[in-house]
Amino acid sequence: MAPLEQDALAVREQLFHERVRECIICALLFASLYILCHFIITHFKKHTDFTAVHDDEDAAVNKIALELCTFTLAVALGAVLLLPFSIISNEVLLSFPQNYYIQWLNGSLIHGLWNLVFLFSNMSLVFLMPFAYFFTESEGFAGSKKGIMARVYETSVVLLLLTLLVLGMVWVASAIVGDDAASRQSLYDLWEYYLPYLYSCISLFGVLLLLLCTPFGLSIMFTVTGKLLVKPRLLEDLDEQLSCTRFEEAAVSHRI
Repeated sequence: MAPLEQDALAVREQLFHERVRECIICALLFASLYILCHFIITHFKKHTDFTAVHDDEDAAVNKIALELCTFTLAVALGAVLLLPFSIISNEVLLSFPQNYYIQWLNGSLIHGLWNLVFLFSNMSLVFLMPFAYFFTESEGFAGSKKGIMARVYETSVVLLLLTLLVLGMVWVASAIVGDDAASRQSLYDLWEYYLPYLYSCISLFGVLLLLLCTPFGLSIMFTVTGKLLVKPRLLEDLDEQLSCTRFEEAAVSHRI
């Protein structure tokens, strides 16, 4: 074998091992987030939502919806933690550039994590969450045989109709805003244009909702804190309390 072929084969093996290592690390990180999100959801959910269902079919549907919601929450948590993880990993690599045990925190791993988070975010936003909602509300088509698959068929049809409705609304909005070939041609590329645009719009709506609800939440938090906290005795004005007591005593005497 020629030296160039040997070098190429060695480079391929090295790239293959790096890819396998990155896949294992991504799987471990996502498994950790999934387990954490499962404990969070099972801790805060109502006990009767998923366990105290007498019908086995409804119990299975609720468990599937629980797993889909857990997956979506894990993806959302990963998207939130991805930027701090990237910053921390970069600082660690700059602080210990020659350390062999932290070389797995490289740019290829971070880039792969960004791509996976983007992929799973769009999948959860477009398919998993609507499917979980429609799946819990479905009962199967009229006249069909009852079971899990009947609900799956109904959910798939409803989700397909919803997707077509959203695409039609986007086409109408595109025709109103810009009636040119470029705007219509961009909608054919769902992965490069439509999904990032939809993801950005829903993210913007979430940020606006957060900014709208945060002041009310802070005001309620300070109100509840003020009710729960007891004013220290050292800060009380005894002369003011004595004068108030005298006025109350005089008012009661006057009434008598």
